[in-house]
Amino acid sequence: QVQLVESGGGLVQAGGSLRLSCAHSGRTFSTDAMGWFRQAPGKEREFVAINWRGTITDVADSVKGRFTISRDNAKNTLYLQMNSLKPEDTAVYYCGARPRNYRRNDYEYWGQGTQVTVSS
Repeated sequence: QVQLVESGGGLVQAGGSLRLSCAHSGRTFSTDAMGWFRQAPGKEREFVAINWRGTITDVADSVKGRFTISRDNAKNTLYLQMNSLKPEDTAVYYCGARPRNYRRNDYEYWGQGTQVTVSS
């Protein structure tokens, strides 16, 4: 059983930055693929980024060049560095572990989410 806990969300002005964290409780973090999704009000949960075990990543076109996914295996933590934030980035951000289909809402474990609000 894996528990995921996101943190780091908040209110920021457009153009600002935030760094989200996702703490993984299990012993398998270093070998688990980990991803970030987001869900805005009235919309479906959408893929943001994924990291496989280290340096192999994929990022959605909508955030490419602005968001960076990384991980620290010593701390069992996944990060999402978000720069140049836009109001349309406003959403609840979720981390997931062990994808069955990494770009789809199909992961074995999910965190509870953290709210990111970008004001214009």
